[in-house]
Amino acid sequence: MRVGLYPGTFDPITLGHTDIIRRACALVDRLVIGVAINTGKGPVFSLEERVAMVEAECAKLTAETGTEIIAHPFENLLIDCAHDVGAQIIIRGLRAVTDFEYEYQMVGMNRAMDASVETVFLMAEAKYQAIASKLVKEIAKLGGDVSKFVSPSVKDQLYLKIGRD
Repeated sequence: MRVGLYPGTFDPITLGHTDIIRRACALVDRLVIGVAINTGKGPVFSLEERVAMVEAECAKLTAETGTEIIAHPFENLLIDCAHDVGAQIIIRGLRAVTDFEYEYQMVGMNRAMDASVETVFLMAEAKYQAIASKLVKEIAKLGGDVSKFVSPSVKDQLYLKIGRD
């Protein structure tokens, strides 16, 4: 069984994330969505809320793709998380060249720790390349409409969290 790990903070999960998840399902039999605790980023949603949102969004994708998708919170090294879930592949989404520079360094470090775990990059679809969770939160906080960037249920949860109707 080929197991992939797609890590991120998912604060909140966006349409860009779900696009990468959908496409990653074609590469693996089981896809683990590693939800990073990452308190250093100051997430708006708690870990439990982010895991629940990922599970809800991925339930639709599991039905659509037939691939088993599991949300897995983690706070250890990414390579250790890959070992914990039995992943042979780490899936990373790229939006722009600036993403690649950081990701390139991460791959080098992960390969130095365990060369048997491969990293696969998936480019975001053009219509999702500008979407970043950080910007989605900022738009929502400043009164903008985020419906082009997140699912309706995630939008509702985000608006509720920041005190918007």
